[in-house]
Amino acid sequence: MWVNGPFGGGKTQTAYELVRRLPGSVVCDPEHPGFGLHRMLPPALRGDFQDLGAWRHGVREVLGLALRGHPGPVVAPMTPVHGGYFEEIVGRLREDGHTVHHFSLLAERGTVLRRLGERGLGRGLKRESFAVERLDDCLERLRAPEFAEHIRTDRLTVPQVADRIGEAAGLRLLPDTDGPLRHRVRRTWTGIRHIRFD
Repeated sequence: MWVNGPFGGGKTQTAYELVRRLPGSVVCDPEHPGFGLHRMLPPALRGDFQDLGAWRHGVREVLGLALRGHPGPVVAPMTPVHGGYFEEIVGRLREDGHTVHHFSLLAERGTVLRRLGERGLGRGLKRESFAVERLDDCLERLRAPEFAEHIRTDRLTVPQVADRIGEAAGLRLLPDTDGPLRHRVRRTWTGIRHIRFD
């Protein structure tokens, strides 16, 4: 399951909710090799790592390996909005015989900005300037048919989004037994574990 969406759209939270409620599933995060490639470059040469062919090829190769070798569902939270790049990864995985369910989590601009501000470690949207600069283009591109299935998340909780993905992918998720406090703690902990400092 590829969980797409704008930065701050809830991809990582949803991916880990799916894994929590799908025994035997695993998150394979395509951002990690991208950050590694960034670290190899001098800061002045660091752009969008998705523009690097090495990233696209590596993500497809590693996800293919995971899909062939792991017996359970594989969840990839990532934001490819360039149609050619999407085809190069997801399209090729499908051509290789893998079933890839793709979902774009969409929300109103204000909703995404609020979410980005909440994860800014007290610095608000300043820390998320990369995401804010790309937000409008990202939301526009993800509305295209090739990025369906679209899920509007403005009025959905993370467990509800996971439920919709599971249902659309034909997977039975364990029931969500978290109360409001545990849900908030779980979301906070997932957010803390995925803070980037570079």
